[in-house]
Amino acid sequence: MNNLRQQFIEFAVKAGVLKFGEFVTKAGRTSPYFFNAGMFNEGAALGQLAQFYAHTLIDSGLQFDMLFGPAYKGITLASATAVALAAQGRNVQFAYNRKEAKDHGEGGNIVGGPLKGRVLIIDDVISAGTSVRESVEMIRVAGATPCAVVIALDRMEKSGKDDALSANSAVEEVTQAYGMPVISIGNLNDLLEYISGAGADAELNRYQAAVAAYRERYGVA
Repeated sequence: MNNLRQQFIEFAVKAGVLKFGEFVTKAGRTSPYFFNAGMFNEGAALGQLAQFYAHTLIDSGLQFDMLFGPAYKGITLASATAVALAAQGRNVQFAYNRKEAKDHGEGGNIVGGPLKGRVLIIDDVISAGTSVRESVEMIRVAGATPCAVVIALDRMEKSGKDDALSANSAVEEVTQAYGMPVISIGNLNDLLEYISGAGADAELNRYQAAVAAYRERYGVA
């Protein structure tokens, strides 16, 4: 695990965003861990999270012209990441959508810079891929090109119900459906490596078997 990914998992744990125990996911599965980016809810933590997004994008070498944050979590993430990128010498515009179009003032459902060029979508995770699909449609309607998605954590697990599991994860399905990469700051493998490592405390280490079993049942290669 590279240093940035290790630092991100540790940061998420210490911020209380990445928790361990028993949690029911949107797919109805009982997961031994839960990641809730909504808990990055104060200035210092959000600023640090944005730095992780910015450095991940810079390290990826991906070419993009602007950022797009799907409502609602993506709004904060895109805004904060734009600030972090500017601090690194990369000043780009950002935009986000309203859930309901505004019929007065400037109107429409897009706020911020005009969608143009290669547009990078920023979100926290990809579950069913709904926000990505909606974002891609809005970007294309505006005449711009969705070029990639960046997320905080890739759960790396097969989509679908237990009796009809897909061979692919939600992230892989997005890549196949839209022909664009999905970049993550960290993923399930990084998480498991972190709680299994010598640096993890005994409280975290005791979840190693449960997370490994979950990956064995639902994980993609």
